[in-house]
Amino acid sequence: MASEIKKLIRARAAKKARFSRQCLCAKVKLADTWRRPRGLHSKQRKDFRAKGAHPEAGFGAPAAIRGFHPSGYREVLVFRPADLEEIDAAATAVRIGASVGGQKRAAIQTKAAALGIKVLNPKETKAVVAAPVTEEAKSNE
Repeated sequence: MASEIKKLIRARAAKKARFSRQCLCAKVKLADTWRRPRGLHSKQRKDFRAKGAHPEAGFGAPAAIRGFHPSGYREVLVFRPADLEEIDAAATAVRIGASVGGQKRAAIQTKAAALGIKVLNPKETKAVVAAPVTEEAKSNE
C-alpha cells in the first residue's frame, strides 16, 4: 500500500501544471495568481494553445492521495497537545496551527517527539524556565 501511495504522489508531482495569469509579463503590479480571463477578445479565454493552459478537470490529484503531504503522510492540523493522542504515527504527520503560541508549540513538539509523530512545521523553541523569585517579591507577598 505504501509503495502505491508513493507512486501516486510522484505521478501527482509530474503532472502538476503551473497556470499563469493573462498579461502577467506585461504588467508589473499583477500578482502571480490565477485569474480567469474574461475579455471579449481574449486569446487565452478562447483556448489558443500558445496562451497557456486553464485549470480544468484532469489536473487534480488522484482521489486516493488527495490530502497527502509530498512526504507520503496524511496531514493533520493540531492546536493542542491533547490532539496528538488520537493520531497514528505511522501514517499521519502533524502541522501545528499558525495561531499557536511559543509555549504551547514547545509542548506539542516535545509530546510529538515522545510519541514518534512527524511535525511538518517545527520551529526552534526556547526552553521555558521559571523566573527565579527574588527577595523583594517574597517580601511584597
